[in-house]
Amino acid sequence: MEQSAQQAQQLDHLASTPTAGGSPFAAFGMPGLGSPPLAAPPEPHPILELDGEEREDELDALSDWVDDFFLPVYGAEVTTAAPWCLRWQEHDDVVAWLHALWLAYQQHKDPEAGLSGLFVWHRDFLTHAVAAIRAPAGPLSACMTSPDRPAHRLLPGPPPSVRTETATAAEAGGPAAPDEPTP
Repeated sequence: MEQSAQQAQQLDHLASTPTAGGSPFAAFGMPGLGSPPLAAPPEPHPILELDGEEREDELDALSDWVDDFFLPVYGAEVTTAAPWCLRWQEHDDVVAWLHALWLAYQQHKDPEAGLSGLFVWHRDFLTHAVAAIRAPAGPLSACMTSPDRPAHRLLPGPPPSVRTETATAAEAGGPAAPDEPTP
């Protein structure tokens, strides 16, 4: 009799309407039938594509992460082999690298990244980004190479291509640039 009562309870439970919040597919990141679809994650935008207040807000948040987390943990000693710049926010290439690194960090520390998420971030993102940013001939090479001598200098990039100069000159109504650069 007792076993029959337990089976009846189990059948009643299985036949009952599932709760609105529960989904048999929730463990797989899928909404249940009749449930609203999951909200799409926000689209990340490269910081160099942002303008005005949106860019300033993103740069402020990035600066907080760099100053409060990145530098205390990964900001090894400043040397000629690993330069740094106290005004790194003025180096667009460094801002782009650090922003991408920060976005990847946020993604890989998320619980959905699993237990190995931060290891993947270290292996696939951190090591490469730091090597590029702080390379002896990298974007900060003309800046601080000793903590006792703070320095900042933006290195000039290459000039525009001949095609760009030709198009700009044509728009301005000036003479076209030569086909080949002169030495």
